[in-house]
Amino acid sequence: MIQKIKGTMDILPEETPLWRHIEKVMREEAEKYGYGEIRTPTFENTELFVRGVGDTTDVVQKEMYTFADRDEGRSISLRPEGTASVVRALIENGKCSDPMPLKYYYIMSCFRHEKPQAGRSREFVQFGTEMFGSHSPASDATAIALANSVLKRLGLTNVKLHVNSIGCKECRPAYRSALVEYYNSHIDTLCDTCKTRLDKNPLRLLDCKNPDCHALAEGAPKTVDHLCEGCSSNFEMLKSALTAMNIDYVVDSSIVRGLDYYTGTVFEFIAEGIGAQSTVCGGGRYDGLVSSLGGPELPGIGFGMGITRLILAMRELGLDNIEGEKPLIYIAALGERAMIKGLEITERLRREGKFAECDVVGRSLKAQMKYANKKGAKYTLIIGDSEVEAGKAQLRDMESGEQSEVSLDIFTI
Repeated sequence: MIQKIKGTMDILPEETPLWRHIEKVMREEAEKYGYGEIRTPTFENTELFVRGVGDTTDVVQKEMYTFADRDEGRSISLRPEGTASVVRALIENGKCSDPMPLKYYYIMSCFRHEKPQAGRSREFVQFGTEMFGSHSPASDATAIALANSVLKRLGLTNVKLHVNSIGCKECRPAYRSALVEYYNSHIDTLCDTCKTRLDKNPLRLLDCKNPDCHALAEGAPKTVDHLCEGCSSNFEMLKSALTAMNIDYVVDSSIVRGLDYYTGTVFEFIAEGIGAQSTVCGGGRYDGLVSSLGGPELPGIGFGMGITRLILAMRELGLDNIEGEKPLIYIAALGERAMIKGLEITERLRREGKFAECDVVGRSLKAQMKYANKKGAKYTLIIGDSEVEAGKAQLRDMESGEQSEVSLDIFTI
């Protein structure tokens, strides 16, 4: 038997109403905030992610699905995240000269070769937003408010906002020096991965999940203590804006995010009670990304939200019981002529915009009534060959059990 690839999942019809509910909330909230939907290719030139995400990140070094293009031999990768692709699209399509800010959202599949576990799969669906063209902390607050609005509308009361600032190119060098000095004094305690990161990307050491490294990170210099005047002022304004918008938060110096393009504001929404993969939304500012990919100096702020982790958080609160639409009417047909008439009526009702079902298996009446009840049909129309001859049939209210005679020729509901 051929089975699905490890780390992927099947989403069955009984599960899709929950997914569609979540996606509907995401689309409606994003559009309420003025974001337009963008769709980008599933795979891109590998160089886009190496330059955009960062060649020292785990995503690029260990997790991308990369292959050679059969026709041209160039290296291609399935997208591991959405931001780099959106930036490439706005540059390539000449959107950088449009009125600012530019606001995009997407719901897309992304791919990372990670160890599968609850809330983490190798193909995952992500809701993301990107805003370009504003240096103001007001844009950071707007992005966070949108994420908060989605989570609150989904009923997730067990989620907390954690915010931090990791500085800009002006203040990052001084902080980097302090960080390297601190970790060099504890070099023997570091895991092998962090020893490699120390020279190339010391900020990533703060995000290491190794217990010894995690304990070290708690005593490391804090980014907020090394901010330049501009970054410090922006962070204070962001906090004031969040307070004014009635969005609760905690300042968390351990929030640095795992991708190289982040600068300034970073944030995560963290859910309680869903296990190790508790971050349901993460994002931040990336003011140098557009220019690094060949575009103009254009600041950006965005976030990503994994739907699988949202479902885990919703399940913890009993919010995952979303049912699909139920038939207005089920037509139980007995006999060949009755089945033809049933199909005729069913199609007419569907063209009127109604959810109608008709037996196409040839079950007994008892089996059809049981099936209609299981599907949750509000009414059942019972037709036999004799009813077709008489032009009349019985309409049963499935909740009350009451039946009434109706004319087949003019029947509607």
